[in-house]
Amino acid sequence: MLSPFPRNRRAFYLVLVCAVTSICFINLLVLTHTVDDSVIRLPNLSLFTATTNPVIGQYAHDEHPIGDLMKEANRKWLVYDNSRSTNFRRTVAKYREKYGRHPPPGFKEWYMFARKKKAHNVDDFQQITGDLRPFWAVPPAEIRQMAAELQSSDGIAGVQIRNKKVVYSPVEGWRVETLRESINRIVQYLPDMDIALNIMDQPRVMVSFEDTQEYLRTEALTRSLPSDAQDRFTPDMNYLYKKDSNIEERADPSWTSIAGKLYMDFAKESCDPHSPARNENFALQDADRLYKSSSGGFVTNFTASSDLCTVGPVLGKNHGFLFSASSNLITRKLIPVFSECKVSVNNDILFPANMYFLNDKRYVYNSRHDYEWQDKADTLIWRGVTSGGVQLADNWQHMHRQRFVHTTNGTEMSSETVSILSETNLGQYRTYPSFNPSNFSLDHFDVGFTEAWGCIPNCSFYDDVWTYKKPKDFSEQFKAKYLVDIDGHSFSGRWRAFQLSKSLGIKATIFREWHDSRLFPWRHFVPMDNRYDDLYGLMTYFLGLDSPASPVDALSTSEPHIKSHDFEAEVIASQSREWAQHALRNEDLDIYLYLLLLEYGRIIDDNRDSIGYSGDGSELDDFDDQYPFSPAIRDIVTPPLSFTDEQ
Repeated sequence: MLSPFPRNRRAFYLVLVCAVTSICFINLLVLTHTVDDSVIRLPNLSLFTATTNPVIGQYAHDEHPIGDLMKEANRKWLVYDNSRSTNFRRTVAKYREKYGRHPPPGFKEWYMFARKKKAHNVDDFQQITGDLRPFWAVPPAEIRQMAAELQSSDGIAGVQIRNKKVVYSPVEGWRVETLRESINRIVQYLPDMDIALNIMDQPRVMVSFEDTQEYLRTEALTRSLPSDAQDRFTPDMNYLYKKDSNIEERADPSWTSIAGKLYMDFAKESCDPHSPARNENFALQDADRLYKSSSGGFVTNFTASSDLCTVGPVLGKNHGFLFSASSNLITRKLIPVFSECKVSVNNDILFPANMYFLNDKRYVYNSRHDYEWQDKADTLIWRGVTSGGVQLADNWQHMHRQRFVHTTNGTEMSSETVSILSETNLGQYRTYPSFNPSNFSLDHFDVGFTEAWGCIPNCSFYDDVWTYKKPKDFSEQFKAKYLVDIDGHSFSGRWRAFQLSKSLGIKATIFREWHDSRLFPWRHFVPMDNRYDDLYGLMTYFLGLDSPASPVDALSTSEPHIKSHDFEAEVIASQSREWAQHALRNEDLDIYLYLLLLEYGRIIDDNRDSIGYSGDGSELDDFDDQYPFSPAIRDIVTPPLSFTDEQ
């Protein structure tokens, strides 16, 4: 019989086991998570998960217009998600119904690629078709010739595909290198082509409205569904770029610099003659009715809120890009330039921005740095530099970022009033036109510049204006429930990370990106007007506003009151995160770029009217059984919202 351990030895081994266990657990955290006392908060281990938990609660039963906007967004979303194709047969049939053409050559292989990458929706690529439609009115050889000439044009870098490989680029840089790496992942499926990549922050192509309409009319006449279409691209076409050789009949892009000039003076020519931009009889109120609610002034049409033909007359001298851009080189010709963003009057071809492919901690979401909603502060946060346009001592007040920082500054707003909605004792809402937001801002806003940048001759005129704040990375920003995203001198690279986070994204922009049709305002984010006149109406709705007196009624002059709608904010934030995990993944960037280059490859093909996939899709029936589509996006709210319920 073995003799028992002495008591002191047993105690020693017990302490040793506990110590080893503790060390192993700490090492596990260190190896899998960044050691950051602002992030690791035990025992809340759900902090490290990437799932979206159900949101338990009830929607407010009141008559605030934001409730109706959320319900309408959910109706549109259900139609969108429930109408998607769930097999290859339906995908090709829907493509032909929508565009009046066969899908491009290689579409079957693209579909298989997308399905293996678990694409949730294989129909929503109308941005690609919309961008390329005008080029159907231009001869393919002419497009190839322009693309070849553009390979070393001002502000353009070239990417060439030859024999299933990405080859020499005349201009180097991080943008072209990143795009080359992205294309390398799909190049085996692509035909030879030249890609003219815009390496400036601003979009480049601005064709007149009349010319664009003529191109689109021509495109409509070219639509056909030939039964004998060939599912292959034409090899060995001429007018592709060759190093050290001149392109015949050189295509001059006719660049014009409009840096420092009023953008709307040029942009209005790309607008409908009946639009506010070209109609001096349009009053501000008339334009507002096109995209804002009559009660509260909330954005009801996000596309129109960023349409320069609608909002340009008001924003023309109140947005840095439109008022005092540091660089802006445009052409009136329809030329094939690939850009990361554009405004509504541009004809650039959009592709997923290069910075989304970079592993840059300033733009990449990491769930380890995020917090659960209930652990976040009732705070709106924004940090940035004074970018957006060239700033002078007498013009900086017109810049959009500066206007936003001013509007959110409690001290600056101490003598100003804004309009919000206030709740009556009957649960109704009426306009309260003279709300002083100073204390509300001081309590809930953490907004400021981190440094001055882009001034002439220097930024010393800001010395008595701003108190600069410490920069905050995502691990700090995600402590706040509300994340504002506004333009710089181009689009914001943070938006994708905000969509993936557990915070609520609030967006004001004039720029368009590749993913816009996938994101539904009031379901996946909160839209904000570029004038920011709805900011306090939005934030008092979500955060609530207590009044020392009873809620105002129709005849009262007491202080405004509105109950908190924290639940509604959490719902939108959670829906955003859930959808971004299906539609804004790295795989989705590759899927979009792959189809874009197939469609572009057809546009530049001399036989484009007689090539494409003409089958019925039945050959992939077994494949579809093997790779079934994911189910419709679940309702994360418990209990779910009934559209027949009164609010």
